[in-house]
Parts: sequence; C-alpha cells; structure tokens
Amino acid sequence: MDALTDLLRGVHAHGAQVCRSLASPPWSLAISATAPLTLATPVRGDAWLLADDGTRAFLRTGDVGLVRGPSRFVLADDPATPPQVRVGEPGCERWRLGTRTYGLDADGETVVVMGSYEVEGSISDRLLNALPAAFAVPCPDGPCPALGLLSAEAAKDRPGQDIVLDRVLDLLLVFALRDWFDRPDADAPAWYRALGDDVVGPALRAMHDAPGHAWTVAELATRAGVSRAALARRFTALVGVPPLTYLTEWRMDVAAGLLAEPGTTVASVARAVGYADGFAFSTAFKRVRGVRPSDHRVVALRA
Repeated sequence: MDALTDLLRGVHAHGAQVCRSLASPPWSLAISATAPLTLATPVRGDAWLLADDGTRAFLRTGDVGLVRGPSRFVLADDPATPPQVRVGEPGCERWRLGTRTYGLDADGETVVVMGSYEVEGSISDRLLNALPAAFAVPCPDGPCPALGLLSAEAAKDRPGQDIVLDRVLDLLLVFALRDWFDRPDADAPAWYRALGDDVVGPALRAMHDAPGHAWTVAELATRAGVSRAALARRFTALVGVPPLTYLTEWRMDVAAGLLAEPGTTVASVARAVGYADGFAFSTAFKRVRGVRPSDHRVVALRA
C-alpha cells in the first residue's frame, strides 16, 4: 500500500450528483459546488474552466477539471460568454432533457459530465490540502476508458445505477489524480514525491501499512536497507520532517478518522495507532491536532 492509496480511500463518490450538460456555442454554465471535490470533463467537444481563484483552463475532450468546494466556477465555450444557466440554483429544472441530462440544446455539440465527491475522515484532508483550489488534468493519450462509460451510464435509469456511477467516478478520479501528481508542474506534496525514492519509499509504505506498529528508526532503516543515520537524513530532506515525527502525524490523522466512527472509544483508538497509554495518546493528539481526542470525537460525531 502507498500513501496516495490511503488518502484516496476517504475520497469517494457516494450517491454522487452526476449530470450531463448538452450545449452548442455560445454557452456558459455557472456552477455552485458544495461538495469537497467536483469533477467536470467534456466527453464531446471542448470547454473552458473558469474558477473563482482565477484559474483559467482549457479542457479538451477527455481532459478532467477538478474544483475544491465549496466554490463557484464556470464552464463555457469561451471565457467571454456570460453564464446562461446557474447550476445548483432554483430554476434549473426547466433545462432538464432526461435522466441526469440538462441542456441548452438537445443536439448540443458539446457534452460535459460533472460529478461530486464526499470526503470521509481526516486522513483525506491531507489529499485535499495538497490540491490547488481548481486545476485541469490533460489527457494526452486520449480519453480515459472510464469516461465513455460514465457518460453512457449517466443517462440511464436502471436498478443499482447510483452504485455504478459512484464506482466509475471513483475510477476516473484515481486516474486523474495519479496523472496530475506525476506532472512536473503539479507541485506534488513532499510525501508523494518521496514515495518513489528507493530509501524513503519503503519506510513511508511501512508506516502507512501498520500505523499501530511500534516503529523505530532502526527498524525503518532495515526496511530501507540503509543505516539509521542515512534514513533520518534522507527522510528529513525529502519529506521535511524526521521519520518518527511523520509517523506521529500520520497516526493522529488515522486516529482522527477512527474517533469519528460510532462505537469507538478513545482507548480503543489509542491502541489502534500504537499507544498503550491513553494519556500519552491524548497528549500527542492535542499537540498535533490542537484539541483533545474526546473533544474531537464529540464534534466529529455531531457533523
């Protein structure tokens, strides 16, 4: 398992609001995105993505645009075209053409599919915090195979359809984020870049595989095949913090997610992330997260 896999587990489509928009130039849609992450991709034709943060990205067929919410953004044939429809606000139903399908033109030259993602747990906050407010992922090798399936399924109304759409959206998101993080201009977070390092990568994966294990620098160094001093130097240089500091921060992220689950207790969560002493766990949690685990649990369960 790797760090990206761990983070992606908490970002998923669940009863996602998926829709297709059909239009012919000139066209422009203003979208109020309330979900933590919204995906938009043209499956036919091209589109401009214009976000509140100033992002202006041209999306060709198969390219994927992602916007962190809550936010507002515009999809249009041209940046100069004023919005004709405000998606997510009253009055949109008059543009409905069919199942999950809306449009200014039933025979539209352009078809854009949008879907939203919810986020579960504090682990995935690391992923969202590593992403720009809005960005585009080009698809130089042609549209993702999941894209055609998503567009076709969005227009259907069959038993189990929501689950099908959720899983296809999840697949598309994994492809998009993996490709984006691999781009040289993506400014990927240090922990992601370090995953590919021959020394730091094995240590990172070990901590993510077993956050409750009583890791020592010596044991992590053995996994990496280097000395303790060599691991500590390289890990700190690539990730920005020493190995055991990263381990503590990762454990607290895992703990924050577990505390939000009904039926867990502070003591059981402490054991799950490697603390036999509840007091030591509470001290570490407050130092990293700024609140006591019991207070975090109360707030998380109310949300």
